[in-house]
Amino acid sequence: MPKKTKKTTQPTSASVNPMEALLKGSTFTHLRKGQETDAAIVSLSKKSAIFDIGGKAFAVLGDRELKEISTYLPYLKVGEKVHVKIIAEESKEGYPVVSMRTFFEKGKWEILAGKKEKEEEIEVVCGEYGKGGVFIDFMGIRGVIPKIQLTEDFLQSPEKLHGHKIKVKILEVDEKKNRLVVSQKVAFLHISQKDLLDGFNKIEIGKTYKARVLGASEFGIFCEVEGVEGLVHISEISWEKVSNPSAYAKIGETIDVAVVEKNLQDLKLNLSIKRLSQDPWSNIEERYPKEKEVTGEVVRQERYGYFVKLEPGIEGLIHVSKLTGKEDLKLGSTIKAFIEKVDSKSRKMSLVLTQKEKPVTYR
Repeated sequence: MPKKTKKTTQPTSASVNPMEALLKGSTFTHLRKGQETDAAIVSLSKKSAIFDIGGKAFAVLGDRELKEISTYLPYLKVGEKVHVKIIAEESKEGYPVVSMRTFFEKGKWEILAGKKEKEEEIEVVCGEYGKGGVFIDFMGIRGVIPKIQLTEDFLQSPEKLHGHKIKVKILEVDEKKNRLVVSQKVAFLHISQKDLLDGFNKIEIGKTYKARVLGASEFGIFCEVEGVEGLVHISEISWEKVSNPSAYAKIGETIDVAVVEKNLQDLKLNLSIKRLSQDPWSNIEERYPKEKEVTGEVVRQERYGYFVKLEPGIEGLIHVSKLTGKEDLKLGSTIKAFIEKVDSKSRKMSLVLTQKEKPVTYR
């Protein structure tokens, strides 16, 4: 004969009286402690959480975890299913008790993935502003709002967002990489993912665009090209050696850039300024043949020698082995030298100082 279902006793504690109506008539088949299942949310508040664990069998959340549920209330709805674990087959009140620990640990990522898929907004708390953007917190998950994804009001002073709660939309979410990237601008302007992708797809590799400068850091210049985020890496700013990217562009300024690469995964552009001008090394051997005497400025000293700038993007090295130790080479001074060797592939040039007679070491 089929096993009869057991009818739960109604809670007697005054603290759980609000659950009586739901728990009344609840039935459940045999449940095992440790069993995991997906449960539908029947009722949810700061004081109680009731779940349908199958066949109109209701269970409640343990008291300890009930204290944590308030953090998730804005993101959970009646009817939604969450993963639970049976921690008591039958409490003294007569109904099962479940744990949402697995959900608390992984469920927030599921919420984020669902919000991204549906292009729904979430509320985050803003933290400090760093080189990657404004750091944010969502239920204990740390994420970032890239500077380009801020609204106009905060582009010039992103640090003013510190401590504020704001609405954002999710651009990237990856639990394995512990990565969360969101946008204040997309939420504010009600831009859809389709709009972002359409704008990104219109950008062409190799084409020149006007870019608005959003900021600079030690590794490059951040720009916006027709609403799409881009970066001019420090190596793509100039044919010369660049040590301070902020010296090449100011916030709010419009500059010309070439699109070098498009990153479809995060809808970002790799840009270049230097490729809009001719590479000074392209015909270097014609302009600087061996034994030609040149004039240049001493711009850098290293343990192995001195670098001499001949023109923007072209530097030659006077190696210490070519010096007697009596030379008085000062940074910023103008000197004359002979071209000893040019290697266009490795973009290197060696020089020797001009003397009344060429040194014995000169070949």
